[in-house]
Amino acid sequence: MTVRTRAMVAAGVALATVAGFGIYLGAREFEHRLPLPRSTRGCVVEAEGRVTLNAEQMANAATIAAVGVRRKMPERAVVIALATAFQESRLRNLAGGDRDSVGLFQQRPSQGWGTPEQIRNPRYAATKFYNALRKVRGWEQMEITDAAQKVQRSAYPRAYQQWADEAEVLTRALLGNATGAVACTVGRKPSIRGAAAAAALSAGLTEDWGRLETVSPAELTGLAVPASDSRVGWRYAHWLVSHASAHGVKRVRFGNLEWTADGGSWSPVRDGAHSTDRVIAEVFDD
Repeated sequence: MTVRTRAMVAAGVALATVAGFGIYLGAREFEHRLPLPRSTRGCVVEAEGRVTLNAEQMANAATIAAVGVRRKMPERAVVIALATAFQESRLRNLAGGDRDSVGLFQQRPSQGWGTPEQIRNPRYAATKFYNALRKVRGWEQMEITDAAQKVQRSAYPRAYQQWADEAEVLTRALLGNATGAVACTVGRKPSIRGAAAAAALSAGLTEDWGRLETVSPAELTGLAVPASDSRVGWRYAHWLVSHASAHGVKRVRFGNLEWTADGGSWSPVRDGAHSTDRVIAEVFDD
């Protein structure tokens, strides 16, 4: 091999190495831009866009949105929180991560976010995120990725923006700005049933939304949540469907629509019993 040939080969190797490193860095920053999980027992959200999630992701998204409403945060804050959780964990409540990072937002105990046990509580983690966001001066006018970065201080600050569209779709649905927008198929074999399921569902609602005056309808096993208007009603209805898998929810009804676990979609109420002042959730019987 001549000196010239060896030099050309060496240059080619160097260029390939640089290119490969660039690809690696790009993949690290945007590694979460992989397709979201799809499953026959999953959830589809359609609200001026479409997002597909599994049951765990959907429940976590609904909790993040509910905590935002409870904390009286603007809609923009919910979008930022969801985009952040998409990037950090793909909306999964992770037991670990980079160094001592934990949970939905990959918050670190060593940086004062709380104990690992606290951070693994989605409600606690979401509350801490919103509290930190509120302290960022001018966050309301920032791009999603800039506001998120002010809170998270990530090594990949531009990565949050890639989830803006998904976060906006979820926010529209979970804040009640869309009708029948969350549809989940959870099957007929829930892990919890009857009175235990109704009690767990009521407790979950209270933990996410605060004190709600739920009642137990005489005609079914489940609960009814008062709705002051259509938007509030769809907030609760979508939350109930989002948490259906873990809480044994069989049917949710609001207005002239109802969702069923086996069908996994919203359809007109057949018996004509419309309800516009409360959301009704029925759980699987014992």
